[in-house]
Amino acid sequence: MKTILFLCTGNSCRSQMAEAWAKKLYGHNYQIFSACTMKHGMNPYAVKVMQEVGIDMSDHYSKTTDELPERIHMDYIFTVCSDAHENCPFFPGGKTIHIGFDDPPRLTKNFTDEEEIIKVYRRVRDEIHETLLKREELS
Repeated sequence: MKTILFLCTGNSCRSQMAEAWAKKLYGHNYQIFSACTMKHGMNPYAVKVMQEVGIDMSDHYSKTTDELPERIHMDYIFTVCSDAHENCPFFPGGKTIHIGFDDPPRLTKNFTDEEEIIKVYRRVRDEIHETLLKREELS
């Protein structure tokens, strides 16, 4: 079975949502993981907006690439932020593909209105979903 890794800086939001969407869409054909270059912990807004579309991420946790299963070959490595793309560890034989998304925590750091914060997370959630639906290598 082929494997997919979604890599981000903190593995708290975008890579977690991408992993969850990919498991829902393609989990029957792939082993799917997410990880980071530097742990930030799970983002509660990411968990909340995924729950809105029926995807439970309550058991997800932030992890580095060192915490991935040993000796596993990654066929596809999707970097979902520029920092991860620029600092992506080497995965022999894997194809690295950059599909960057806006960073909801960064975009909303000065927001005070809860609904405005949630709107940003929903937009990025939906963009990740649409992007994954269109990836030819996953179909």
